[in-house]
Amino acid sequence: MLRRTLIIGGLLALTCAAPATAQTRTLMPGVTYEQAVQFTPHGPVALHVVVGPRPTGLYALRPVLSNETISGTERVTAMQKRLSAGATMVGINGDFFNFATGRPSGVLLRDGIVDSPPFGDRSSVGLTSDGTLDVRRIEFFGTWKGLGQRRAINDLNQLPGPNGLSLFTSSYGPAAPLQAGAVTAVVSPFPAVTPNTDLGGPVVQLSGGGTPIPPGSAVLLARGTAAQRLTEEAPVGTNLAVRVIFRPEWTGITQAVGGGPMLVRAGKPVFRALEAFSSDQLVPRTPRTAVGQLPNGRVVFVATDGRQPGYSVGMTNFELAQTLVRLGAVTGSALDAGGSTTLAFDGTLLNRPSDPRGERDVSTSLQLMYYGVYASPAEPVVSPNGDGVAETQKLAYKVVRPSTVTATLTAPDGVAAFSETGDRAPATYPVSFPPVPLDPAAPPLPPAEGAWRLDVTAVDDQGQTSTTRQTFALNNTLGAVRLSPSTLVARLGGTRRIQAGVDVTRASRITAFVETRSGVRVATIATRAVQPGRFLVQWNGTTRGGRALVYGGLYVIRFAATNELGTVELVSTPVRVIRAAPLPKKKPPKPRR
Repeated sequence: MLRRTLIIGGLLALTCAAPATAQTRTLMPGVTYEQAVQFTPHGPVALHVVVGPRPTGLYALRPVLSNETISGTERVTAMQKRLSAGATMVGINGDFFNFATGRPSGVLLRDGIVDSPPFGDRSSVGLTSDGTLDVRRIEFFGTWKGLGQRRAINDLNQLPGPNGLSLFTSSYGPAAPLQAGAVTAVVSPFPAVTPNTDLGGPVVQLSGGGTPIPPGSAVLLARGTAAQRLTEEAPVGTNLAVRVIFRPEWTGITQAVGGGPMLVRAGKPVFRALEAFSSDQLVPRTPRTAVGQLPNGRVVFVATDGRQPGYSVGMTNFELAQTLVRLGAVTGSALDAGGSTTLAFDGTLLNRPSDPRGERDVSTSLQLMYYGVYASPAEPVVSPNGDGVAETQKLAYKVVRPSTVTATLTAPDGVAAFSETGDRAPATYPVSFPPVPLDPAAPPLPPAEGAWRLDVTAVDDQGQTSTTRQTFALNNTLGAVRLSPSTLVARLGGTRRIQAGVDVTRASRITAFVETRSGVRVATIATRAVQPGRFLVQWNGTTRGGRALVYGGLYVIRFAATNELGTVELVSTPVRVIRAAPLPKKKPPKPRR
């Protein structure tokens, strides 16, 4: 068995081969995202881990239905953009689904209302009102009763079998499916479908398939022998009694999404969950998605990329279970995998899906939603020095509930350069930078160099307080990078070089690197302390040790300056490198006789 050791808290590593490289950042208040690459005997594994608070108060863990209808699919990033006015969210793909129709394979329960029934042979992922994750198998039953005895409801929002009957609600779509020989009964009004509750209403229409589903109504669609019973026992005017049953009752569950198999039970990885999955779904190393919960209630999302040799080979299902346990999860479940594996924040992909077309449209997603004030990411370092690079800063904050907001922009000297307090409706609000002077009569001055901070506090209409902070630096140390020439013909033993220069405005330690355009560092060509002035470096097209040439292609020279203001970087325009054969060695002249 492949042994792994996974540590979260700034670094993740594998003991089976080489340590992992990891990057951690805060996505929104209380929520972190860590990206790591593990080097295993089977190849690299790219891992993406999100950890967020217990989903209560300002946070909620909610399933999202594609386009708000059972039929059809939608990208996870599109779901986030569609709902962004109501929350800031990070989320993963949800349940397995039918590629042809988009119908999820298992349960979909939103705010206690059932859109899709559970699949009893696979786990369902539920959430209680106090933010506790509950993973278990739940079975579905249903009954209806008109003029005769209680009859079976075979499915919900899904076409029944040849002699079956299904209940369709408005979450299915505008109309029940068209089916030859089917009989439909429109029940209106009809309450929201909550499990293990007596439901019902009067039959207002009896007709064939393809019947519209008016808002606040439901449609019973029957085929074969069930159609005959529906015709006989549910004529127009009959009051129908309907019951949608979950076993066990799953008391207290308000949100749920299908998935499986169960990965973690009582803090232990589950090797065989004995659910309705084939070995082809569980054993191969492939992209995978999981959700779990830590002992303190914090929620964990895990997405591992796969099917991309050289970048990520993916995981087996049991390796995913082990990963959740090493992250500290006490309970957890897998979700849809393969090309569906997606992790996104605020409408932007975080992982690299394996579907050849890019991000895949899916049926459902599971989103960790944040309802507090959120400040969009700031440019980490700005340098308004006229060189056309990082000249401006865009600052803004978003509220999704009516709130009283205080926003303060603090200058490097610790004095508030801008402050405002007021009532804000749900929207995004810009904060000017450079700040507008507090004294309108004062002339505008260039903003000071150093560390700036935007702090925003909001008290919403439910009395909940939230805060957010964005920091950035203003640093004009570097400016005006120039290259001469922009093309280098490189050969071993040759003397041709390119020269790069940068303006330096204050004493600093400067390091110059050569990188590919994707950020892979290939050479360090200078490291030294310099005084203000023009700093020049040269490069002859060799790698770090200077003994080999780089491949032909495009490269950039990155300057990094560190001083009392921090570190600022500036990158050159691309350098085109053309490799040439070494110069032939001159043969010594033949001795004269």
